[in-house]
Amino acid sequence: MGKRLRAQRKGRGSSTFKAPTHKRVSATKYPIITKITEDKLLKGIVEELIHDPGRGSPLAKIKLETGYTFYSVATEGLSVGQQVFAGSEAPVKVGNILPLGQIPLGTIVNNIELKVGDGGKAAKSSGAYVTVIAQTPKGIIVKFPSGKSTVLDSSCRATIGIISGSGRTSKPFMKAGKKAKWMKAKGRAYPVTRGVAMIPALHPHGGGSHKSRSLKPTSVSRHAPPGQKVGHIAPRQSGRKKRKR
Repeated sequence: MGKRLRAQRKGRGSSTFKAPTHKRVSATKYPIITKITEDKLLKGIVEELIHDPGRGSPLAKIKLETGYTFYSVATEGLSVGQQVFAGSEAPVKVGNILPLGQIPLGTIVNNIELKVGDGGKAAKSSGAYVTVIAQTPKGIIVKFPSGKSTVLDSSCRATIGIISGSGRTSKPFMKAGKKAKWMKAKGRAYPVTRGVAMIPALHPHGGGSHKSRSLKPTSVSRHAPPGQKVGHIAPRQSGRKKRKR
């Protein structure tokens, strides 16, 4: 009898698969939209740049003139003591927060809201940015790093500039230990052994003379039990695509 699969052990909720979230500093969200933040031009100051474990870019601690303090992902070029502005009348400069409707076309932004008031959801990883392409009656068209374009509400807020730490992914991990510590900080399982490299007693994909493929179909039902739910879960199609004539 083989041991439990990795998918089964994850479901037990052991500390091995838990992310160390108690070490994280704070969530990165814009201030909640109120009458004050909507109508008034708010001025703030960057009090501190903080390292957040599991995050590729530092956090900027910003204190507004109203006394409210929030954390945001640091933009490239932001410094301690720098003044930042938030509101529809804020100047288009690096680090300032504006609604998409007030940002000129072609401007590069980050930490963008997908829905009005959600605090910023997209383009928050190191070196990420979104480009404002066009204005339409339905909203503002923005282009993501993946090349996908979408229409967002003109009241969605964004920060001018690129997220800092753009060169982080260019430096390779020279040692397995550093990669292991990085993955542990992000709460990810590492290293991960392929199922086809195991024996049949340890994984449904195990066995066979060729280690690059499974002897059984790798697509499983959405409602399969944990010991069987590995591979392509509820795929839209299986096998090669049929050639269109």
